[in-house]
Amino acid sequence: MTINKLDVNIEDVNEVYDGPGGILWEMLMGEQIHVGGEKETDILAKKAGINADSRVLDVCSALGGPARQLAETYGCRVTGLDATHRMHEEAIRRTEQAGLNDKIEFKWGNALDMPFSANTFDVVWGQDAWCYITDKKRLIEECARVLKPGGVIAVTDWLETGSMTQDEWKALHTFMVFPYMETLEGYAALAENTGMTVVEMEDLTPDFARHIQIYLSKVQNELVQDITEAYGQEMYDEVERGITLWRDASQAGKVGRGRLIARKS
Repeated sequence: MTINKLDVNIEDVNEVYDGPGGILWEMLMGEQIHVGGEKETDILAKKAGINADSRVLDVCSALGGPARQLAETYGCRVTGLDATHRMHEEAIRRTEQAGLNDKIEFKWGNALDMPFSANTFDVVWGQDAWCYITDKKRLIEECARVLKPGGVIAVTDWLETGSMTQDEWKALHTFMVFPYMETLEGYAALAENTGMTVVEMEDLTPDFARHIQIYLSKVQNELVQDITEAYGQEMYDEVERGITLWRDASQAGKVGRGRLIARKS
């Protein structure tokens, strides 16, 4: 099957997260930069069975917020992997400040060619970030490779959940700098094709639509002055326009979010 892809790469994502984009998403979502914040991290951790003996790989670890929460709450060891420069450096700084260097390390690197040996981790973890990866098939193969036998992939991500016009698809992806989004069923098939067993999959689209409306309201009310003063009216208009597009598409069931747990044999 041919996958429709936007022509973006890791340097385009770097440009967003090294600049105002990363700051704006943290303003909207908090330092975890994913839907649901700490509550969602705890839900995913419990479903993944994380405990003090777990060795976790957070793929696309951004500012390291989930890594710090996992280490503090469960006592596990976490390795964060990210390819965006500012996020990587800031994650190291915040983790040092939190005194968690003995539990967490961060690697700068490519999720499609992970700098880890096979059978290293108990859990490979991702939260709302694999939508930036240009080749999900290769990503899942790498996740499966670095997992120990019996280990799990635990991921939430933004998904394509319904049909849309090509213009809608392009506008939504361009605003977010996504090459393409998977479907929940697509992620399950990719995991199964590596020999993994899907333990749980859940469509979280209604909650996703509710959160996108929260983010839009926050932009239009709490953050309008901060964004305009820091980045100008043109930037504010673009942010409001883009999040409105996502609000409308999520409410129409065209885009959403899902959770997947899969276990390696």
